[in-house]
Amino acid sequence: MSWISGPLMAFDLETTGTDVETDRIVTAAVVQLDPDGAVVEERTWLLDPGVAIPEQASAIHGISTAHAREHGAPAASAIEEIAQTVAEGLRLGTPLVVMNARYDLSLLDRECRRYEVESVSERLGSVPAPVIDPLVIDKHVDKYRKGKRALHALCAHYGVSLDDAHNARADAVAAARVVRRMGEKHQPVGLMPLTDLHDLQVRAAAEQSLSLQAYLRRTADPKAVVEPAWPLIPRRR
Repeated sequence: MSWISGPLMAFDLETTGTDVETDRIVTAAVVQLDPDGAVVEERTWLLDPGVAIPEQASAIHGISTAHAREHGAPAASAIEEIAQTVAEGLRLGTPLVVMNARYDLSLLDRECRRYEVESVSERLGSVPAPVIDPLVIDKHVDKYRKGKRALHALCAHYGVSLDDAHNARADAVAAARVVRRMGEKHQPVGLMPLTDLHDLQVRAAAEQSLSLQAYLRRTADPKAVVEPAWPLIPRRR
């Protein structure tokens, strides 16, 4: 059976910023979708990240520092629950859909280290897999298409509804539905065994990073470095 006709688990974060080493989780969602795309199980979290949420981040996801402090769960306990939920789904063999996986999975990994709880990798004994990343796959199957590749743009291109962008639950659901559409449209990817698909994305993500790095070195910064690792950026010692 192809992965496009099976269940999917999707994961998404909203955060204080874009640096996986220093920024914090504000909201998170893990959802399970059946083969028809209906949500059959979900867990969501609002965290008190322990730091002020920058105004530019609040403007995107709508969570203020005051709201997070009043209503959010303690970060350490919530991150333990998030890591456990993600690991449990992967342990059962359900593919994990994450838009721009190297960001969300790496930031979760650093939060686990920050609060001294077991990471997803430590719980599984390996890098999280199988992971399906709509961003990496879309760049691979439709390399020369013009325009943005953000989730809202992918949803528009593949005909998937996204009614509440930058809400972790809504984004997770949309990511799973859009990647299933990609698999249906691009059959070589949609029919690929999950192990092969994961390995393809490791190679594709590295190639995409090297291409972007070369472009930046030509046009902006001769010393630009773009991380090639996927789906998890290795920890700095």
